[in-house]
Amino acid sequence: MNAPEYGWWLPPNVSVHGGEIDATINLLHWFMLVLFVGWMGFIVYCLVRFRERPDHVAVYEPISGTLYKWIVGGVAAAEAVLLIAIDGPAWAKIKTAFPQQDAMVVRVVAEQFKWLFHYPGQDGIFGRTGVEFYADDNPAGLDFDDDNGIDDITVRGLHFPYGRPVIARLTTKDVIHSFKIPVMRVTQDLIPGMEIPIWFEAKSGGVFQLGCAQLCGLGHYEMKATVTIESQEDFQLWLDEEHALLGLD
Repeated sequence: MNAPEYGWWLPPNVSVHGGEIDATINLLHWFMLVLFVGWMGFIVYCLVRFRERPDHVAVYEPISGTLYKWIVGGVAAAEAVLLIAIDGPAWAKIKTAFPQQDAMVVRVVAEQFKWLFHYPGQDGIFGRTGVEFYADDNPAGLDFDDDNGIDDITVRGLHFPYGRPVIARLTTKDVIHSFKIPVMRVTQDLIPGMEIPIWFEAKSGGVFQLGCAQLCGLGHYEMKATVTIESQEDFQLWLDEEHALLGLD
């Protein structure tokens, strides 16, 4: 995706959850602006009110701080509302309420400094994988003795259809990486030795970019991949073309 398309504010949103996430981000920034203006105003007031004056004598008695306590309490209450009433339900819906049917599943394998995307073949079944099978000519870690994996597709670019939920099973071979698609408003750390599922759904198509949001080594800046979001028909056509390249028909 060309950089100018991102603009000066948030990147374009093609996620069904993006509006809710953006609203929370905007609300948080307005809240931070109010705090910034308030505290800067208080600092300026203190600089003027308590400036050094030769006709005043210092008073070494503590102030009551009643107003200060009310302000701090109000800020804490506002943060609690933001976290519990607004962020909590959105987090539960996006992070835990996985779709039960009609979801496309893709396995994502990260390593320094590239991504691999593993799709099941025409049988819809992933082949068996294991860390003991990882090799230069087998980046997905497929067990070649498992017939279910014969027609599996492994590519360096992510493809998925819009209007359909996508479940991504994330794993990493080496260090902590972070799966991030800005236009989908999705970010998730990948932990070595774990497979972490996430889900998302696009509402429109386009060609974008996926990156790593964790500093994962000297080649971190190279760790990116093309994300192609297309119609279900075009996605199926792409799958058929990839399957034909395997020469199994």
